[in-house]
Amino acid sequence: MIASHLLAYYFTELHHDHVQKVDKYLYHMRLSDENLMDVSKRFRREMDKGLGRDTNPTAAVKMLPTFVRSTPDGTETGDFLALDLGGTNFRVLLVRVSSNGKQTVEMENQIYAIPENIMRGSGTESILVCWTKGFKASGVEGRDVVGLLRKAIKNRGDFDIDIVAVINDTVGTMMTCGYDDHHCEIGLIIGTGTNACYMEEMRHLELVDGDEGRMCVNMEWGAFGDDGALDDIRTEFDREIDAGSLNPGKQLFEKMISGMYMGELVRLILVKMAKDGLLFQGHTTPDLLTTGHFQTSFISAIENNKSSEGLVSAEQILRGLGLDPSPEDCVATQRVCQIVSTRAAHLCAASLAAVLRQIRDNKATDRLRTTVGVDGSVYKNHPQFARRLNKMVRLLVPDCDVRFLRSEDGSGKGAAMVTAVAYRLAKQHAERQRILDSLRLDRDQLLEVKRRMEEEMKRGLAKNTHAAAAVKMLPTFVRSTPDGTERGDFLALDLGGTNFRVLLVRVRSGKRRSVEMHNKIYTIPQDITQGTGDELFDHIVHCIADFLEYMGMKGASLPLGFTFSFPCHQTRLDQGILIKWTKGFKASGCEGEDVATLLKDAIHRSEEFDLDVVAVVNDTVGTMMSCGYEDPQCEVGLIVGTGTNACYMEEMSNVELVDGDEGRMCVNMEWGAFGDQGELEDICTEFDRAVDDQSTYPGKQRYEKMISGMYLGEIVRNVLLDFTAKGLLFRGKLSERLKTRGIFETKFLSQIESDRLALRQVRSILQHLGLISSTCDDSILVKEVCSVVSKRAAQLCGAGLAAVVDKIRLNRGLEKLSITVGVDGTLYKLHPHFSTIMRETLRDLAPDCEVTLIQSEDGSGKGAALITAVACRLRDARK
Repeated sequence: MIASHLLAYYFTELHHDHVQKVDKYLYHMRLSDENLMDVSKRFRREMDKGLGRDTNPTAAVKMLPTFVRSTPDGTETGDFLALDLGGTNFRVLLVRVSSNGKQTVEMENQIYAIPENIMRGSGTESILVCWTKGFKASGVEGRDVVGLLRKAIKNRGDFDIDIVAVINDTVGTMMTCGYDDHHCEIGLIIGTGTNACYMEEMRHLELVDGDEGRMCVNMEWGAFGDDGALDDIRTEFDREIDAGSLNPGKQLFEKMISGMYMGELVRLILVKMAKDGLLFQGHTTPDLLTTGHFQTSFISAIENNKSSEGLVSAEQILRGLGLDPSPEDCVATQRVCQIVSTRAAHLCAASLAAVLRQIRDNKATDRLRTTVGVDGSVYKNHPQFARRLNKMVRLLVPDCDVRFLRSEDGSGKGAAMVTAVAYRLAKQHAERQRILDSLRLDRDQLLEVKRRMEEEMKRGLAKNTHAAAAVKMLPTFVRSTPDGTERGDFLALDLGGTNFRVLLVRVRSGKRRSVEMHNKIYTIPQDITQGTGDELFDHIVHCIADFLEYMGMKGASLPLGFTFSFPCHQTRLDQGILIKWTKGFKASGCEGEDVATLLKDAIHRSEEFDLDVVAVVNDTVGTMMSCGYEDPQCEVGLIVGTGTNACYMEEMSNVELVDGDEGRMCVNMEWGAFGDQGELEDICTEFDRAVDDQSTYPGKQRYEKMISGMYLGEIVRNVLLDFTAKGLLFRGKLSERLKTRGIFETKFLSQIESDRLALRQVRSILQHLGLISSTCDDSILVKEVCSVVSKRAAQLCGAGLAAVVDKIRLNRGLEKLSITVGVDGTLYKLHPHFSTIMRETLRDLAPDCEVTLIQSEDGSGKGAALITAVACRLRDARK
């Protein structure tokens, strides 16, 4: 016996010499960092091939979709049955998952043996590709094992179950660890075989329809190299292993890594070294020459953390194989084991590094934080494997912070977790859709909105019903659109929000007619919007004086058009009696007063200049006039921005508030108030009511609050609050920022719904709102909420516009109407889908009207000047 001498021997020069001898002999099995980085890059290319629809059929790494679309979020609950079939033993597990403040999983299981005659007998939608691990039951390959199981349960007849999920052990491992660590998005098995899975972006998974969200991909990475991709690093021993296997030429990567082959690799090397006279004095034994007699568990024993104990194990194992090893033989055998297991760990790290890079690139993050759930006898039992794998992963992907989490019973608990997640997702999906359905409108509802709008328009126009009408249909005294002969210099003021503009507009007629504009923007502080009317109009006049000085026209007297985008009652063009403030304005002493007079009084108080206030218009009329200058068919103006409104050219015979039946007049509808008398109550949701209740004017502008930019973000925010409170979003955890009214801006809807925006950018918006732990699934749902809310807004707007154009058609007794609508407003212009949905709705609800929609360029400023120019032209003509 030599065991007593091994400890002393280990530290001699002979030890070093024998290690070097083995290193030299197995030079090709020792892969450099550069080799491994190259392997990692090759594997990434194989992943791309497997993900592509066209390249998948020839890909070695198949990247199979699992249809597992989410990892656990900790809210799963219920009792689940799990079946675990993967060898000669079959397990049935009862898994209880609870989330009552503390995540727990309780499991009971029973193991059943599967007799060999059943394994090889007859098999009475997951399609079995091929049996492995000794199974050969006929009539099963190529069939759906779920269907076969359901049939067997039905034939038995004494119980029933709902089969929710079919998974493999790799996915089970990821899901098991994902329950304990929500960062887990990779599953890894290194045991008898090896495989990995991970959560891939749907947009890259071309084998499955849809490009939103994520899905777990079962890589089947053991087949890496089956197409020759690893030929340059495979050794003669790898080729010998493959030639003697049950499936030559298949699973070549697995044959370099997994526990089924690692011991056999060491045995072949020891045999070859013995035959070359480098070990055991050139002797072999029948046991050493017998396939499978050097088990992978021997490697774990020989590579014991204490090398001296490992050498003792090496001696015992070699003697068990009938050999009479010297101390040098034991040292060399230990080194062979180290080289074989280290290569396995490093190759595994190289392919895992490719997966980590893919996830990091998907998320477009500089540094990835993630967790890998791991199972398998080699990873768990080998004393050095996990450390070597972890260390090499850190070296190959230094910009990834990776936690390795060992799975406890991944195949059983994991199957239950997949089922629990599937149940959670199905239940949550049904509840979300029930809520969102209240915000979805069908064609009949939209036709009814159109009909009610038509009724309200008639009520607003009629003298006897006007006072009680929600849609006021205010005469603007704009009787004509531009005819191209207008000319002169005009001043325009644009007041419709917290920013106020002063413009100089030069209109030129003739062959080279043109409109040249200069403008300056001024802010109106909130204390002035909430102060007195005198303070507000003094501030406006101060801004005009500054602008005239800026333009070098101090003291000039010009015709002025005043775009005043608030509801006004007019009895003539140069007068506008403010009915009520909107958009957050509350300046006292203005409601019920003529804003033109308020402006003139402020000009007189300043004593710096004088102006001829020719026209008071709102931005909707300005938009129509601005577009009418370019297109004579433009007779409708529409604003869909912070607020919403419309105007159109109505027959004077229908405008009962103004004397005279000849010609037409532009009517400012003030349609934002549609619904203020209950016209929209049946389609109004709890979210609309919450927005209305918290608004400056509860019960007012109900149509506007369902359409315009000032409110859409707030509707979305209220839906998100409701979803979160019900545990349907953000794992039920609410950020303080999201509780803040107005924090979800309407511009977020435009950004989130952009077709070019990846979900990772949606997550960055959510993180800005304090939702730092939001998931990919959360992003998908937020995007759906935004889409539903903005689609309803566009459809409602389309229904209102359909009522307007159909009324014009009927006014003129036409079967078909061709008309142009001038449109302005940030929501219409910036939202990626609003205009398309609105057009589709308009076409559907007003099929007899051919409507051209053109975007206004600066309708509120240019339009006011053009109305002034038209008024001056008509006034001059009368003179």
